[in-house]
Amino acid sequence: MLEPLDLHFLGEEQLFCTYLLDLDDGLALVDPGPRTTLSTLESRLAELGVTVAELRHLLITHIHFDHAGACGALVAANPRLRVHVSERGAPHLVRPERLERSARRLYGDMFDVLWGTVQPVPAENIEVVGERVVGLDCFAAPGHAVHHVCFMNEEGTLFAGDTVGVRWPPSQYVLPATPPPDVDLEAWHASLDEIERREPDTLALPHFGLVAEPEEHLRVFRRRLMLWAEIVRRGASAREFVDEVSRDIDAETAKFSELTDLLRHSYLGLKRYWSSVAGGA
Repeated sequence: MLEPLDLHFLGEEQLFCTYLLDLDDGLALVDPGPRTTLSTLESRLAELGVTVAELRHLLITHIHFDHAGACGALVAANPRLRVHVSERGAPHLVRPERLERSARRLYGDMFDVLWGTVQPVPAENIEVVGERVVGLDCFAAPGHAVHHVCFMNEEGTLFAGDTVGVRWPPSQYVLPATPPPDVDLEAWHASLDEIERREPDTLALPHFGLVAEPEEHLRVFRRRLMLWAEIVRRGASAREFVDEVSRDIDAETAKFSELTDLLRHSYLGLKRYWSSVAGGA
């Protein structure tokens, strides 16, 4: 049975997880997490009797550091690892300097605390994804990021990355995550349409865990994404946005969104999106 491997990001439970898959072509991790949780990842694998040297594949939904920051260190420890990533994401894993500079502007002094040292992935370890990846379906899912993809296995489990939002159990509250620089609402809704068309039985979220009611989750997420976008479109300031959306968030969700600064970053991403739409009009 598929179980999330909690990486105890920032020392907290149920904030970020990875998934270990036993595929025909060997063991794979979906989104191995940031560099700062690498020792926890190694410990969680050891509990299952697995070492980093036994891994064969890293499946990357998108290259944000909370999802893919550990890739370079894992490949350094196991040079046989194949890193499966979108064509648009691959160059940033090989040469992460530009992505790191952008993230440092967003996170400031917290960058090293959150993500740690960024190591490049050798180009020879990169596999650009197609429609099938080591036995899984794969499809583009832009919106949260232009380089986002999703994976889906034959059992109907969709490894969704951040395309269908985040939540922190035991709360069932679903939040969009809309950080800069490349949120695209039109593309996002098309990605949600594609997910619904595929009718997954389960959503596997990195933030956090398995969702057994995909239809309801997707309905709530789409509605909330549209609500957040409209608040920013009508001209709310960052403070007004945070205050308005916080009124509807339970205490547990508020704690974790504050830890990750999710609401402020989401405002910035949506503000950038609407500015780009206005600039292109």
